[in-house]
Amino acid sequence: MLKVNNIEVIYDDVILVLKGLSLEVPEGRIVALLGANGAGKTTTLKAISGLLKAEDGEVTGGTIEFGGQRIDGKEAEEIVRLGIFQVMEGRCVFENLTVHENLLAATRTRRSRREINARYEMVFHYFPLLKNLRHRLAGYLSGGEQQMLVIGRALMARTRLMLLDEPSLGLSPILVAEIFKILKRLNEEQKITMLVVEQNAHLALSIAEHGYVMENGKIVLDDSVAKLKENEDIKMFYLGLTEMGTKRSYRDAKFYKRRKRWLT
Repeated sequence: MLKVNNIEVIYDDVILVLKGLSLEVPEGRIVALLGANGAGKTTTLKAISGLLKAEDGEVTGGTIEFGGQRIDGKEAEEIVRLGIFQVMEGRCVFENLTVHENLLAATRTRRSRREINARYEMVFHYFPLLKNLRHRLAGYLSGGEQQMLVIGRALMARTRLMLLDEPSLGLSPILVAEIFKILKRLNEEQKITMLVVEQNAHLALSIAEHGYVMENGKIVLDDSVAKLKENEDIKMFYLGLTEMGTKRSYRDAKFYKRRKRWLT
């Protein structure tokens, strides 16, 4: 469904952030994108969704294809119409609009009233809590409720490919588990393809089938989730486990940069 081919991204005509990045997301699958802060994960999502222009960013090399059609260079609204929706980090609800109005805002690219109504009911099927809150201002929702709302907006937009940027950020473990369970259901029941950016590797790998690891604007490793979970470097640097199965912090791993076998 999605093919990112050797793209480069530059901000402000000066700062090179993505340096020949390539990845693929097969239709109907969940793919995880892992990496430390500053690796370029969010920039990758914005390059796909067309949101780079709002931050003086630009894809200056390579191509991005969705369903066999090139989308690099297209406007964000046109990309949404094709079925790609980015769920932003930090939730980004319209705080002064109600839950109902937030959901309707995502239907701007849709015209069928019957479809909008069906999508509206679908949101409440997966997030029944929102039905009782539909007249409340979004700014007064809890963090978990806001996360449900922004995923609901993606459903209203008839999303085929959902780009999720740190969906667990700032949420309690109970809410995180619930939201990731719903994401898995959406993938299985609604056949929504997903690319998940998540620093919590345990979570991302719990629902994904394939994973990519980013370092300094490049993909340095990709494999099936089963194989990634057995990779010693992944276990130490992303899952926080030593070979003995004990926890280890980044501070203790002083040889981290020297031991990136995937770069050789």
